[in-house]
Order: sequence, then C-alpha cells, then structure tokens
Amino acid sequence: MTAVLFDFSGTLFRVESTESWLRGALAEAQVGLAEAELVEAAQALEAMGALPGGIEPSWLPEDVASVWGVRDKSAELHRAAYTALSRHVPLPDDRLHDMLYDRHMTPAAWMPYPDATEVLGTLRERGIGVGVVSNIGWDLRPVFREHGLDPYVDAYVLSYEHGIQKPDPRLFAAACAELDADPRDVVMVGDNRRADGGAAALGCAVHFVDHLPAAQRPDGLRPVLDLVGAVPRANGSDPRVNK
Repeated sequence: MTAVLFDFSGTLFRVESTESWLRGALAEAQVGLAEAELVEAAQALEAMGALPGGIEPSWLPEDVASVWGVRDKSAELHRAAYTALSRHVPLPDDRLHDMLYDRHMTPAAWMPYPDATEVLGTLRERGIGVGVVSNIGWDLRPVFREHGLDPYVDAYVLSYEHGIQKPDPRLFAAACAELDADPRDVVMVGDNRRADGGAAALGCAVHFVDHLPAAQRPDGLRPVLDLVGAVPRANGSDPRVNK
C-alpha cells in the first residue's frame, strides 16, 4: 500500500461530550443554568443529534429533513442543518444555538484518539502518504494543527470544498489524485460503513474502526499499520522483508 485515507470524526478525532459542549457555550455566553436544567438540556441536544460529530438524530424534524442528506455539501447547509436541530431544544438565550455550532469547530472541542499520533507518525516514517477525507461543513485543518497532527497529513479532501460527499467515489478519487496514488494501493479507514465504504467502488481496501469515546478506544488505529506493512520493530527491521 502506498497511501492511507482517514476519516476525521470518530476515526482520528472524537468530539467532546454534549454536556461539555453545552457547558462551554454557556460559559462563553456568560449565561447561567441550574445544574439539573443543564443536564436535561444536554440530554435533549444529544437526542436531537445537534452536536456535529456526535450521535445521529433520533428523529428528523420537517425543517431539517430536506437538507439533512446534503448537509455536508456546503458550509451553509451544514450550519443550517445543525442549528435547526439545536433550535428544537429550548435554551435560555437564543444566541446559544449559533455559539454551540461555532464551538464545535474549535480545536478545544476535539481530542485525537490515543494512538493517532503514533500511527500517523509511523506512516510518515515509512513514506506512506496520508490523506484526510471528511464529510464536513468547515475547515478542520486548524484542529490538526493545534493538536500537532498536521505535519503527518499530505492532503485534506473535505466534502464542503468539493460539493461532493461520501460515499460518492469522486471524493475518494480526488484524494487519491492529490496523493498521486493508485486507488488499488490505498486503504480507506473510517467509522461509517456506508460513507467510508464508498471507497471500495474505486478498488480501495477499506478498514473500519468503532466510533467510541477516545478513552474507550486506545489502540483502534494500530491495525492499520499491519494492513500497510508499517508496524514498527524495536530492532529497526522492516516487517515487509521476509526472513
């Protein structure tokens, strides 16, 4: 394999909890909320799927249904979909709905999985190209820079910048082209079988990880190193060389 493509949310990074997300926005807005009300509002926001990168909505209101399936094709659609979901939950200040959306785009709202640095660093050392292919409505590059992972990424292919979203094979093809890699020599790593599985249409190998809180998935990315023959050895030997 000459390159690995990674999904962002639920694969390399995990977004903060819905409660932490709400607490952060309340603090920024300097709005107080009783603890019981805060917990109740966080639970309601989670059930609505209002946190991008969190769980899917338990149901889709009419005002969201029309844009939900194409929300990752533009920044405007992405914001419209998620703030509309948020607005189905009463909050003490209407400004909070936009502030919540803005907060989820900050590096502080995201944490890399514990083995992300090791895996990306090893791929770089082995000369294997790395691309990030994400269905998203905003620029995630600052998140990678803030957490020190940007030096390991050779290409970012983001749905809203192309007007195409996974599982459309054209998004994966764009990533392979940026990496100058034959899709048959590429592994796509992601947590969504439908979206990330679209890479298989190009001939890419596909490897799935579980979308879990970061602390619950300490080494979910390490199998990727085996897949591409890049497992580090203490004696410095190359695992691709048969002895």
